[in-house]
Amino acid sequence: MVRSEGEVLRQVIVCSPEEEYFQVNNLEAHNIEHVADRQLAPRQHLALRETMHRAGAKIINMPELKGHPNSVFTRDTSLVIPNGFIRLRMGLLSRQGEEDWMARALTDLGLEERGRIQPPGTVEGGDVILAGDVAFIGLSCRSNQEGVDQLREILLRAGFKVRIIPVPPPHLHLGGMMSLVSPEDIICTTEIYSPDYFSGFQVHLLPVRGAISANVICLGPGEVVVEASNLAAAEKLDQAGFRLHQLDLSEFVKGRGGPTCLILPVERG
Repeated sequence: MVRSEGEVLRQVIVCSPEEEYFQVNNLEAHNIEHVADRQLAPRQHLALRETMHRAGAKIINMPELKGHPNSVFTRDTSLVIPNGFIRLRMGLLSRQGEEDWMARALTDLGLEERGRIQPPGTVEGGDVILAGDVAFIGLSCRSNQEGVDQLREILLRAGFKVRIIPVPPPHLHLGGMMSLVSPEDIICTTEIYSPDYFSGFQVHLLPVRGAISANVICLGPGEVVVEASNLAAAEKLDQAGFRLHQLDLSEFVKGRGGPTCLILPVERG
């Protein structure tokens, strides 16, 4: 179960690209910028899985959902909390259905569903970051007001204090603009920084505006995965004493995803 994204990653669900990620007949409908390289993308994903495995995480690799090229981005489908999971509802029409696919997998793992986002609400997992007693929720083009309101109530009942952060366009998700890198440390862009949002945390600010500028995976306090082209985040975290794993995930950046988009944490602690 997960209470904080800054704790040690113990178990994670991923979905390696085999066929569906390359079967994109409408780039705009799937919000993919370029079709990924069929040879390179699986190698990059394997490198990520091996890095997490060496750090001690158990990897659950699900087959892609037929007709869903974005199913490789498992983060968005559900939210695992300390006592079960919340079934989210995708804001991108072409991704709807992935929530039920992931809910079946989580139920098979023995997790109980503790709530779900109902229409017309939408919330994608890239807009939710758990940080101990605090849950950050992004109000974005993918997570609408109705969905955020529903999730807020579910998380309040689960014992979280909720902080809602507007995500400015053209960003898709809050997770592109901030990540928890230890239980007390956050990396985020200046666009969303406010002392009110981040009180109680040590903040590492990035004065950049890229889609995945602050999108990094915390493997455990002091150890992170950073996309290789994300030099500003790598430099900032290196200066702060973090151990870096810089991985080339360029074929997933083409799908507008960063490192955290490729994983659904099931257990941290």
